[in-house]
Amino acid sequence: MTAYHSYDPAIGHALPHDPIKAIIAPRPIGWISSQDRNGRVNLAPYSFFNLFSSAPPILIFGSEGRKDSLDNIEATGEFVFNLATRDLATAMNLSSGNFAPEIDEFEEAGLEKWPSDIVAAPRVAAAPAAMECRLIEIKPLFDLDGRPLASHLVIGQVVRVHINPDYLVDGLFDITKAGTIARCGYRGDYIETTETFEMFRPKVNQR
Repeated sequence: MTAYHSYDPAIGHALPHDPIKAIIAPRPIGWISSQDRNGRVNLAPYSFFNLFSSAPPILIFGSEGRKDSLDNIEATGEFVFNLATRDLATAMNLSSGNFAPEIDEFEEAGLEKWPSDIVAAPRVAAAPAAMECRLIEIKPLFDLDGRPLASHLVIGQVVRVHINPDYLVDGLFDITKAGTIARCGYRGDYIETTETFEMFRPKVNQR
């Protein structure tokens, strides 16, 4: 039997870097645009992000620490998910900087804004896809002992979807053509989707 490197996260991993973010990978990037009540815009990527329901579509992302996105969404109840791709990777990375609330990350990253249809926050014009969302809940996180953490879950329902038709192939959104990227842990590690394979569920129904 293989002798695994096993450890208690509360004690430490005894490795050069925390392996958990590399094990749980690739992770979609929630590139979130938001706007405060004064019209100031924020754009920031979150690697703790995913889709948790399809009908209705519900997105969740985790914020470690109190960030501008969290404050804006709490105040307005709205945000936009923008798809991060290889062509936009440098701009996405620039938008992750620790800017003051009055700084517009769109401008810092050289990104054009496009207005949303339903929510106030703009979307990234060059993104192959974007989803306007309304807030369902911001959920503070606690550990097993009931101690509050600095992390929050933001849960939003998609109310409008935008797809650049250049990335629709036979009616399907082509993530390889879009060059969708994902986070892979360990400092600056990312992956670009260049190939997919098809596998269908078995036709077994015993219920």
